[in-house]
Amino acid sequence: MKHLMKKLLPVLMAVAPLSVSAQSVYELKDPMGKVQVNVSVTDKDVSYSVLHEGDIMIDQSPISMTLTDGTAFGINPKVRKTSQRSVNETIYPPVYKKKSIEDRFNELTIDFRGGYSLVFRAYEDGATYRFVSKLKKPFMVASEQATFCFPNDAKVYVASPKGRMNEGKKDSFYSSFQNTYLQTNLSAWSKDEIAFLPALVEGKNQKKICITEADLLNYPGMYVRSGASGASFEGVFAAYPKKIVDEVRGLKGVVKEREPFIAKVDGATAFPWRVMVISKNDAELLCSDMVYKLATPAQPADYSWIKPGKVAWDWWNDWNIFNVDFRAGINNETYKYYIDFASKFGIEYVILDEGWAVPGEADLFKVIPEIDLKELISYAKSKNVDLILWAGYRAFEKDMDNVCKHYAAMGIKGFKIDFMDRDDQLVVDFNHKAAQAGAKYKLLIDLHGTFKPTGLQRTYPNTINFEGVHGLEELKWAEPGTDQVVYDVTAPFIRMVAGPLDYTQGAMNNVIMKNFHAVYTEPMSQGTRCRQLALYTIFDSPVNMLCDAPTNYLKEEECTKFIVGIPTVWEKTLPISGKVGEYIVMARQKGDTWYVGGLTDWTARDVEVDLSFLGKGEFKAEIFKDGINADRVGKDYKREVQSVSADKKMKLHMAPGGGFVVKITR
Repeated sequence: MKHLMKKLLPVLMAVAPLSVSAQSVYELKDPMGKVQVNVSVTDKDVSYSVLHEGDIMIDQSPISMTLTDGTAFGINPKVRKTSQRSVNETIYPPVYKKKSIEDRFNELTIDFRGGYSLVFRAYEDGATYRFVSKLKKPFMVASEQATFCFPNDAKVYVASPKGRMNEGKKDSFYSSFQNTYLQTNLSAWSKDEIAFLPALVEGKNQKKICITEADLLNYPGMYVRSGASGASFEGVFAAYPKKIVDEVRGLKGVVKEREPFIAKVDGATAFPWRVMVISKNDAELLCSDMVYKLATPAQPADYSWIKPGKVAWDWWNDWNIFNVDFRAGINNETYKYYIDFASKFGIEYVILDEGWAVPGEADLFKVIPEIDLKELISYAKSKNVDLILWAGYRAFEKDMDNVCKHYAAMGIKGFKIDFMDRDDQLVVDFNHKAAQAGAKYKLLIDLHGTFKPTGLQRTYPNTINFEGVHGLEELKWAEPGTDQVVYDVTAPFIRMVAGPLDYTQGAMNNVIMKNFHAVYTEPMSQGTRCRQLALYTIFDSPVNMLCDAPTNYLKEEECTKFIVGIPTVWEKTLPISGKVGEYIVMARQKGDTWYVGGLTDWTARDVEVDLSFLGKGEFKAEIFKDGINADRVGKDYKREVQSVSADKKMKLHMAPGGGFVVKITR
């Protein structure tokens, strides 16, 4: 990995304490002067506000942290000193949606008596802050006050955890983080609900504020709820687990009792960043780098062994291959078929999902008799295909180091870990340790069944995917009224701001809404075929699954070859246009090839794509677009090839629930 290149910005950062009786106000602006953070320190508390080009995005909001011994960071504060710095660096990620990231910010650090600091940063596209403890002895955090006040009754997009029954009651902190978004005014949102992050807020002049967190390594994840007074969000955190019981065949740990505090801390530590990404127009949210930039950088090392790519996946299609002379299921014959399919199309991986290990024992060293892993690994290697194994989190946690060491030595290339279904401090720490163990043994880690990413993919680049998304699997059991199409044009502006997602697209059975129904064993998608193809360009997912059955893909070779050819990491990502909950058009570049993808909601839509990003010369465009009858038959599509150039605009039509994808080459 290339080293970071840093230099001081030539502009002077505006940080000025302005004394007003017992109040000091510190003003911080980003290098371009677009975002301004005002930090107010009084004898009683600390608060902050954020402006974007003069518009108030976050009104004065108090922040603090209380320890179990009564110590309080940010309460009755006494400033010891302040310092500031300006940074301009270029980050070269080993695995990402861009070849390089320009990271420019101005930073203010306020050191307080009592062994703590507050660090604020102003970026051109947002603001962030974090507490830093300098205490030398271990302590426990009783609570954290994280407040986001808005100047008026804002429109919000929030996803409230479904929660699951625990001890006969619904537990909001026991969730798969796979919910759709509610669009509502903050005043109309139930005071009894919480929402997991990211959450989106509409500010003045239709600007958006995406609220999330970054560099979460050993602390509970943050939720938000409607503030007790006024238009605001308040942070909410799961308390530290006191009693955990193994359930779901011993693969999942369910909290039955919690401590009266949220975190145990060793002493000196930097707490997670509280992040506010600000966009002037919705499309800017489609390629935000804020979370990645704020994460702890990876240790300098050779990461060339990390191989992104596509995965032939077994679980969504329920192992339902056909036109074969063996009984399909979790056995070597079936997986050899998947391997042959992957080899034929140049797919890098095959995953063995739940079922390869002996059920009910939560022991990853016990393999069912129908599976001969050594034979499968050898067979896959002969076909230039690698294997990834699924694991329930409690089974993986039991003997993490030995499991990774054993299977890496056998030739397994990664683990898809599932069923965390919490984000209290212990699960956050588990994700961190799983990433570490994977890196130690050069294994890819796909954190399925978990919360949104917070930058772990930068700290450990082998941690390549995260679920925390209402992905295509939800359609196997979807309740009537589930609208995946609208979700698809909402989540990229919210959830994807946090990082890559394990959505698992690629359905070949595509239907319009009135024909959709949930089927577990032969599932279908909502919307058109071209929508499924476009998702491979729209969604960030360095290891990207083909969810349908190999036999279905073999019947649709034209689409399959196109899907497999779409890269999973990129050199450039450009938002072209879009509006939350309505439509998206974006472009991505890999080498000399550009891909342009588009999605719409249930409204048919005509779009013009400005191709000025192409540069000089003539190009060939291979277009997959909705067929003339796609509004009646979701599978209907048309492929065509035409010449294009940078001085022209491409006109494309999307059917209701439709999409398009264009591959542009010289």
